[in-house]
Amino acid sequence: MNKSKVPSILDKIIIQKQKELEEIKKIVPLAAIKKNLKEQKWLGRDFKKALLEDSGMSLIAEIKKSSPSAGVISKNFNLKRIVNIYAKAKINAVSVVTDKKFFQGDLRYLMLARKTIKVPILRKDFIIDPYQLYQSKLYGADAILLIAAILDNRTIDSFIEISRKLKMDCLVEIHTFEELKRIQKTKAEIIGINNRNLDTFKVDIKTSLELAPQILPSKIIVSESGIQSRQDVKKLKQVGIKAILVGTALMGSKNILKTINQLTL
Repeated sequence: MNKSKVPSILDKIIIQKQKELEEIKKIVPLAAIKKNLKEQKWLGRDFKKALLEDSGMSLIAEIKKSSPSAGVISKNFNLKRIVNIYAKAKINAVSVVTDKKFFQGDLRYLMLARKTIKVPILRKDFIIDPYQLYQSKLYGADAILLIAAILDNRTIDSFIEISRKLKMDCLVEIHTFEELKRIQKTKAEIIGINNRNLDTFKVDIKTSLELAPQILPSKIIVSESGIQSRQDVKKLKQVGIKAILVGTALMGSKNILKTINQLTL
């Protein structure tokens, strides 16, 4: 977290997340979630395999109503409509933002998406506690986002191990060369390069173009945020990026299917 006197947006999000977890654990203890998981028949879908199926560029389409930087992105947000569009689209996976306070998301969005969409579903949130891993599985996630900026390597590896037992993949996200250098020592198989600085929320796809060549070839690389055109996608493919995660460009589009086609190689 930011050590300066003025808390960054990320600092505020983590403080809020800690409060939320403290409250939800009292209402729904981890033991109750584990009990429900034993009764759950949902096996899940293979997120990693889905990213490798496309010979061009795999697309993770995101469901996101709002963000701290852009405010409300989808002014006429209709979850059922978006889910139905994604169910028909040529995409490899869906990312569902579940943070409530800062992104106007909801855990229940995962359940609705799972019922309608056949591709794997990634839960995108600020995961800081093992409780959230079991919670993610219960609500239908096939993969979760782990952010290097808020987790040390020991925690990342621990969360990856728990996720594997729960039959979920992990997308480990970095933004800087220092974070990349550090997480390449972990068990991370899928590395996401966030083009958005989580302290300032400014976006630049040059982040992916500069960091991707430094990543071990055995890893699956995903570029996240700020991808607006087919030209962007072509540039990213040239540096070895296998998949893109697109949210704002789709959520702000008047024709989501058309935008998906424009981003497909």
